[in-house]
Amino acid sequence: MAIIESIKIKDIDMSKCYFNAGCAINVYKPQIAQKMFLLLKEHFGPVKHHNICCHHNPNLPQGSTIINNCAGCDRRFRTLYEGINTITFWEVLDTLSTVKLPDWSGLSVSVHDSCSFRQKPQVHNAVRNILKKMNIKIIESDFCREKSVCCGDTFYGVIPNTKVIEAQKRRAAQMPCDKVLVYCIGCLRALYEGGKQTLYLPDLIFGAISTPIKDDLQLHHRLIEKYRAEH
Repeated sequence: MAIIESIKIKDIDMSKCYFNAGCAINVYKPQIAQKMFLLLKEHFGPVKHHNICCHHNPNLPQGSTIINNCAGCDRRFRTLYEGINTITFWEVLDTLSTVKLPDWSGLSVSVHDSCSFRQKPQVHNAVRNILKKMNIKIIESDFCREKSVCCGDTFYGVIPNTKVIEAQKRRAAQMPCDKVLVYCIGCLRALYEGGKQTLYLPDLIFGAISTPIKDDLQLHHRLIEKYRAEH
């Protein structure tokens, strides 16, 4: 599997550096998205806020970098729009020694890696480094990192909803821990649907336990589509 590189931090033009948290987290907890932006402003540099959905032209100058929080956003921004570089919030956070992370000693999790990040092992590594800095024990599943299996959410609208839910439950059953760490909102909802206690990484870095997303598939995706239409 070919590796897809992120832009190197040293190569980022900070005059053209933006943070886009993505539609899903802004539907889930916009206050967490704002905290992520402020963390970057304080510890990384003069990052600008950007909230145009990745389904639309970002309207940014050539050579711009978008720091993102979502695997789908990362893929769309770097492939659909010429001259846009991407790097994840997690890769940046992993380099910031001045950020004080909470201590989650005693917490054990399995990590579900977003399927759109299969070709980005640098993201897998950054996520695990951050978890270790928070003293979280990781118990890996057989299908993680480059071998990660889709949570089932991307099948919505392609196959019947009953089949989507079956896929979500199959994925959840592959996790050795009852607590599953995710860094994608679609995965947060999917693994919860599958019967796991799901923990969202942006919540954990600000000392919070994740709120279960109990919306059904149709309502969840309607809320996401509404945000995309407005941004």
